[in-house]
Amino acid sequence: MDTDEHLIREASPEDLGAVVASVSGLFAEDGARHDPHADPSWPEREGAEYYARLLSSPDGLVLLALTGQRPVGHLVGRLNGPDPLRPSVRGAELESMRVAPQARGSGVGSELMRSFLAWAAERDVNETRVRAFAANTGAQRLVQPRTRPQLP
Repeated sequence: MDTDEHLIREASPEDLGAVVASVSGLFAEDGARHDPHADPSWPEREGAEYYARLLSSPDGLVLLALTGQRPVGHLVGRLNGPDPLRPSVRGAELESMRVAPQARGSGVGSELMRSFLAWAAERDVNETRVRAFAANTGAQRLVQPRTRPQLP
């Protein structure tokens, strides 16, 4: 999906280093700050193997955001379900997402989200979830509706 100067595309095995670098940035910025139990060295230690498996999985999605030839973000999603409790639910979870500081506010995050939702819709997903820390207000702004429904 191309927008002005940004390109959002599915990552390939050749992009593994860029994906791991973006995930490392996410761990440093978000995980280390919001989760005292997170190991910020995990992406460098185990990320290449983890994301290589996800790239080859039909149930996984790894998107890379580029400005020109420069990686400026990523999104990782996966399909899940159905399960015995909810046999008719097929879900997709947005596992992680990051936009580099220099590209924030440019629409890259919104384009990553639109691409994830389109991917999920193509797979007949009827439930999507986003995994984010409660203290991550940036992630909350991205996924919250523009207007809040009035509760009775």
